[in-house]
Amino acid sequence: MTQTTASSSVAEPPLLVARQGAMMILTLNRPASLNSFTAAMHGLLLPALQAAADDASVRAVIITGAGRGFCAGQDLADPAMSGAGGDGRSKDAGNADVGAVVERFYKPLAERVRTMPVPVIAAVNGVAAGAGANFALCCDFVLAARSASFIQAFSKIGLIPDCGGTWLLPRLVGRARAIGLAMTGDKLPAEEAERIGLIWKCVDDAQLMDQAMTLAQRLAAMSSKALAETRLAIDAALPMDFAGALGREAEVQGRMGCGADFAEGVAAFLAKRPAVFKDR
Repeated sequence: MTQTTASSSVAEPPLLVARQGAMMILTLNRPASLNSFTAAMHGLLLPALQAAADDASVRAVIITGAGRGFCAGQDLADPAMSGAGGDGRSKDAGNADVGAVVERFYKPLAERVRTMPVPVIAAVNGVAAGAGANFALCCDFVLAARSASFIQAFSKIGLIPDCGGTWLLPRLVGRARAIGLAMTGDKLPAEEAERIGLIWKCVDDAQLMDQAMTLAQRLAAMSSKALAETRLAIDAALPMDFAGALGREAEVQGRMGCGADFAEGVAAFLAKRPAVFKDR
């Protein structure tokens, strides 16, 4: 594995970027603050995801956290939340434009993750709270260590779920559980999160990264284009009626059937050999 920092000018960068074969591993790196989001972290994270999207050699992305937590959500002490203006002068914290913070940082982050041309895996190694929880849920797969937990902490500070939480939660666990999680802000252990369908899988702590890597390797060997289109098709079908979903399936299959990956998949199946997919 080769590892580089996302910014060589900072001694302790808030994001670490590593490559292993066709996989990119992004590590949120503010362990003393449970990897809570800051403007500096956002300034590295979104470009790193964009770089992965633009690099045809990347076929899967893993996101995890350094230390004992995945991400505790927004760092409320960050200047972005204190109301600091562009001139650097601090304003009254009560006048902070939280909506502007969401619009500037979390909206593009969530949209980028949900439209990546490759699968994205969240390896949740500890607490995932607030925007940190919903950032993980934006990913295609959430693997969580058995000691991990998920907390919709927004109501405790007078806010609503963001980073896509209001859209994701009811679709993952239904309205009743979504309302309960969002309004109470109760801690949800990883095992319970798996049981109710909030996440893909709960694994032993010591196996988290091994299992994330194994899954990423498996996905990297598959058709990236087919996996990305599968995500888009499932998301698009959610508000559709059955006939509308069937129509969209026909339209997408018409495009995919003309692609190189379909031809390779059929050829490999007939030849009884592993397929080598190259479309991205």
